[in-house]
Amino acid sequence: MNAPSASSANEDSGRVTPLTVAKAQPPVPTPLGDHSGAPTGMMLATDTILQDIDMGLRAQVAGFTGGLSPSALAGAWSDWATHLATSPGKQIQLSVKAARKVQRLTGFLARWAMMRERAETCICPLPQDRRFDGPAWKSWPYNVLSQTFLLNQQWWHNATTGIRGVTKQHEKAVEFAARQVLDVFSPSNFALTNPEVLERTVSTGGMNFVLGWQNFLADWQRIVSGAQEEGREDFVPGKDVAVTPGKVVYRNRLIELIQYAPATETVRPEPVVIVPAWIMKDYILDLSPENSFVRYLTEQGFTVFMISWKNPEACDRDLGMDDYMRLGVQSAIDAASAITGGQKVHATGYCLGGTLLAIAAAAMARDGDDRLASLTLLAAQTDFTEAGELTLFINESQIAFLEDMMWEKGYLDTKQMAGAFQLLRSNDLIWSRLVRHYLMGEPERMNDLMAWNADATRMPYRMHSDYLRRLFLDNDFAEGRYEVDGQPTVLSDVRVPVFLVGTERDHVAPWRSVYKFQLMGDTDVTFLLTNGGHNAGIVSEPGHQGRHFRMRHAARDDSYVDPERFMQTAPLTEGSWWPALAGWLAERSGAPVPPPTMGAPDRGLPALGPAPGAYVFAA
Repeated sequence: MNAPSASSANEDSGRVTPLTVAKAQPPVPTPLGDHSGAPTGMMLATDTILQDIDMGLRAQVAGFTGGLSPSALAGAWSDWATHLATSPGKQIQLSVKAARKVQRLTGFLARWAMMRERAETCICPLPQDRRFDGPAWKSWPYNVLSQTFLLNQQWWHNATTGIRGVTKQHEKAVEFAARQVLDVFSPSNFALTNPEVLERTVSTGGMNFVLGWQNFLADWQRIVSGAQEEGREDFVPGKDVAVTPGKVVYRNRLIELIQYAPATETVRPEPVVIVPAWIMKDYILDLSPENSFVRYLTEQGFTVFMISWKNPEACDRDLGMDDYMRLGVQSAIDAASAITGGQKVHATGYCLGGTLLAIAAAAMARDGDDRLASLTLLAAQTDFTEAGELTLFINESQIAFLEDMMWEKGYLDTKQMAGAFQLLRSNDLIWSRLVRHYLMGEPERMNDLMAWNADATRMPYRMHSDYLRRLFLDNDFAEGRYEVDGQPTVLSDVRVPVFLVGTERDHVAPWRSVYKFQLMGDTDVTFLLTNGGHNAGIVSEPGHQGRHFRMRHAARDDSYVDPERFMQTAPLTEGSWWPALAGWLAERSGAPVPPPTMGAPDRGLPALGPAPGAYVFAA
């Protein structure tokens, strides 16, 4: 990964650097039958045609199932049902539990009849379940409806878990599916069984349903016409969000690299290079001026570069993880190092961008490339054995189904990705919105984070298949099988100090999974756990109300501290975690110097246009 020369800095081909990633080969069709005696060309043509028929059919089925493999679902259900059918002891236990729940509900009704509001509930919802928090749910008959639903939900959790012989993945998949089905029938989702909706109906004379119907028609019209969500027009990149001043200083077919203007008279000599996830637009880290992570770092005296990924099209179907490594991480570090005069780099990665950066850092360390000053990973996993609910349906059947769906278009559509993330938080993102928007008649209140979340990107066929198979399914990087330039890469080769950030309520990269870096690494690690979720926990600017974090530094030779002990021993600090990271980076940086130029024309890196660039606007 040498600094780019003037003739090659803005080229995406013909560059020779130490970090050359081995090309992943496309899936090879397996023979579908015995073609003994047939010419080789005829055999291959026949096999290809027959395989195309199969893939085309499954692609059509995927359109009706939202990308979920019926075979994967059927396999999980069959495993659970078969083992439950041959577990009479478990069946008796479930019958006893059902009787006890009826008894608890009956006792609750009796206490409520005598004591009214002073009666304690017989079951409390989970901390994140706020559907029944309102006082109206404490009155008859809505208290009975909510308590019955929660007891039923608890019973189904017992019924889908703890059955001997069921694989862990199938157990989690069935439990998740049962929860999704039950949530459909929650009393909070229906006007006649939701006291808050009935109160709104009385107070508005039924206008809430009129407004809700208008909201429904407007949403339907936007879906049919393909128009953007209402309110998105108030959050335009370069105008309302992503407004931190800067220049595009490098461009290839996959990325634009943005260099942000200095906000101080002097800066630290080591630049911060940010690698965001490619599944969403980069400006999650440069939202409004008051909550822009990029702006904050520039105000702390850092020169900041950030990748803006191109939104891939059908012609990009063969771009894989190797291309994202070479054209993305490698090119960004090359350019930033050249512009800052060969200074070492504080590399920072968010989500899957952090995973890709960790692989690149391991390859650089293996090859003796010492241009990294530090490594910061924000909600990024390097071991995928506990990668949260996203892995529920990640098996060979599901991945093959997704590959067939992407094979037809050349990419994974934004609707499939959005639907998957909404399912993980269906109460917050689906059902609560249905109640507010259609039954209560409330307008959609868009904010900058919601607008960014709606501005999704696609993923190329090969890239999505690569990372699902090599990371989620096979866990190659954690187990030492992930090859770069024909040789395996391992985190234990990384020697630069590492700053890890996890978030308490992360459904995408659970913090205990992020924490596993410490089992694989062999360097100084500072782990910070902040409250919030995958996105809101990272966008945690100073002054944000209700923020807190825990942090612990572990030297290379320190004994391992497990996640539970970390929670017990790491002190709780109120406020944003951003100053903690800025201070950590400053301690590992040189004395302030005058800012570098914007771009480096003499090295073939001229300023190509203002931030946020052109790629961010691709629909």
